[in-house]
Amino acid sequence: QVQLVESGGGLVQAGGSLRLSCVASTTHSRYAMGWFRQAPGKEREFVADISWVGSIIHYADSVKGRFTISRDNAKNTVYLQMNSLKPEDTAVYYCHLDSAWGQGTQVTVSA
Repeated sequence: QVQLVESGGGLVQAGGSLRLSCVASTTHSRYAMGWFRQAPGKEREFVADISWVGSIIHYADSVKGRFTISRDNAKNTVYLQMNSLKPEDTAVYYCHLDSAWGQGTQVTVSA
C-alpha cells in the first residue's frame, strides 16, 4: 500500500501563509489526491482534491479563494498553499490517496 508523508505544518499568525506538502512512496496509478483536516472535537472534513492531470479541482467552501491545491506527478507530491489563514483553519491536515492516509501535520493559526 502506498505511504503518504505530510510536511509543512506549523504555527502562524492570522493572515499568514503556509504550504503543505505530501509525498507518496510510489506512483500509485492515476488517482486523485486530496487534503482533509480535523480540528479538536470535530470530525475530519474535506478541504480540497485534485485529479491526476490536475484538470479537476474541488475546494470546500470554507477555503475557496484562500487555498490552492496542486501536484507534481514527477515527484509524487501534492501541495496545499494556504493563504489568509484564520484561527478556524487550525487543525491536523491529512493527505489522502485512494484508501491511504498520511500521519497528519499540525497547523495552528493564532489570532
